[in-house]
Amino acid sequence: MTRPVPLGPRSITALTLTSLVGLVAFGWPLLAAPSSALVGHAADAPWLFTLLLPLLLAVLVAQLGEGGLDPKTVALLGVLAAAGAALRPLGAGTAGLEPMFFLMVLAGRVLGPGTGFVLGAITMLASALLTGGVGPWLPFQMLSMGWVCLGAGLLPGRATLRGRRELLLLAGYGAGAAVLYGTIMNLQGWPYIGGLSSSIAFVPGGPLTANLPRFAVYCLTTSMGWDLPRAALTAVLSLTVGTPVLRALRRATRRAAFDAPVAFHPAEQPGTRTP
Repeated sequence: MTRPVPLGPRSITALTLTSLVGLVAFGWPLLAAPSSALVGHAADAPWLFTLLLPLLLAVLVAQLGEGGLDPKTVALLGVLAAAGAALRPLGAGTAGLEPMFFLMVLAGRVLGPGTGFVLGAITMLASALLTGGVGPWLPFQMLSMGWVCLGAGLLPGRATLRGRRELLLLAGYGAGAAVLYGTIMNLQGWPYIGGLSSSIAFVPGGPLTANLPRFAVYCLTTSMGWDLPRAALTAVLSLTVGTPVLRALRRATRRAAFDAPVAFHPAEQPGTRTP
């Protein structure tokens, strides 16, 4: 089964550029020198890094320009994004339980990395609009979820691996991705949270050897209580309901016939008959 949204040269370029800028935006607290302008303007950095949003949109524009996103693909992405956005509020306020993660992992597995990245970003945008969670963190969430879905599409055995082995693969990946998502998102907010104890607070311009242990302790003491339940729920849902969900997604892609060639026939002239 081929991927409904192939990654053309422009899409790969846009995705690579977006990911590189995203890595810098996430990782600057650990890498910035004491004399860096970012250290002096830490309070403004979240808004400055919203340049990720137009870069994420550039990936969509590149997909459209290369013909990867046709109406059928857009319709499927809309349905899955709406489903993911509706699932997210069900448990987001309870110990980090977010059932949307399992759906994103399974959808990324079936649809491939190109569609997966677009789906993850759109789903986060839709859920933010649904829950009122629009803020400087939104581009980071869109990028992180795009990476989660992209990674699921790059897992081995996509065309051949089926059954219990595939579910175990997806459950393991989903659990790891859920924890990694929370850890990466911590990097986005950690430098700007005031009132932290000295043992876990970000030291502006501090060396990596000083800030990295502080960040590790920060993750363990603040977000791990949300990340681990999210990971456990993702793994459990993947193992228990993964088979019917995967079957439904694969049936939907087959019926959509994304790879069917499009042919246009000239209109009949008045007074002529088709034999």
